[in-house]
Amino acid sequence: MKNVLVYSLALVIATAPLLINTACNKSSSSSSDLVGNWAISDYFDGPARSEAVLFQIADTVFVGTGLSDTKRFQDFWKYSLDKRYWTKIKDFPGGVRSSAVAFALGKKGYVGLGYDLNAVYTGDFWQYSVDSNGWAPRNPFGGTARVDATAFVAGGNAYVACGYDDNYLKDVWQYNQAADSWTQKAGISGAKRKDAQTFTIDGKVYLISGNNNGTAQNDMQVYDPAGDTWTQLKKLTNVSDQSYDDKYTSIIRYNGVGFVMNGKGYLATGENGSLNSHTWEYDPAADQWTEKTAFEGTARTGALGFALANGTRGFVMAGRSGTAPFDNMYEWQPTISVITTDN
Repeated sequence: MKNVLVYSLALVIATAPLLINTACNKSSSSSSDLVGNWAISDYFDGPARSEAVLFQIADTVFVGTGLSDTKRFQDFWKYSLDKRYWTKIKDFPGGVRSSAVAFALGKKGYVGLGYDLNAVYTGDFWQYSVDSNGWAPRNPFGGTARVDATAFVAGGNAYVACGYDDNYLKDVWQYNQAADSWTQKAGISGAKRKDAQTFTIDGKVYLISGNNNGTAQNDMQVYDPAGDTWTQLKKLTNVSDQSYDDKYTSIIRYNGVGFVMNGKGYLATGENGSLNSHTWEYDPAADQWTEKTAFEGTARTGALGFALANGTRGFVMAGRSGTAPFDNMYEWQPTISVITTDN
């Protein structure tokens, strides 16, 4: 009996520092430590889907294409916050499509690239006019046909970057609306990639992480369209000797969403080996990230993110978990505590 008591006491003493250390180093993802609330907002009227595209004109968003577990789509819908319902518009004339890109310039929306019905890479582009509710073909993309690229607008021009064409890519192409022309610009720095996330703040474009050969990249870089330059920012993992990145354990990902609210960037959903629900807020002045309340809907990849009401209200919608697609939409409220009754 004495030996058992001695062994038990020794075990308690030996594990005490571990227990104390665990208690003192509470997980950064604990909901009690984090700020922000995700509230169910609306439901998409079309079929549930992932890998869709979205462009935004004023306070109206246009969503279309994508795929369910069994089919690809070419339908398109529009949604405005004041009316709070979806209206079907003319179908995308380029045929069914998924993993494409979209952007808006003025009162025109543009959709191109992606997989077609037979999962073949495409390079075409089409323009949607709000005034006529009609589509028209535009000049094909200047680079190779591809999927999983990223598109952004800065300085009055649109850009398409990276993607996959049986090779991971890092090239960048600028679209000039007046000339309907494509011009190759400075490629991103660092590794080639697909499924990167982007957002634009004060005319500068921030490109975050992405997938290179199945590995989520731990870098973030900023593009200055005036100088046509990419600059590497602080890494997205705990690699420095400083304390600011000690909790950077869940930022890197691919196929997530990025959007901007009130001058801050937000990163949500996506995957990195497994689905990633962690939400992070980016402060461009400090070039630092703060973890917020994790996405409260079902974890997903291939979703869509956007902000309305002059960038004061942010939303995440659609996406998939495994082969199960979603049609729900959540509003992100970054400054309040979790409300457990609004989901």
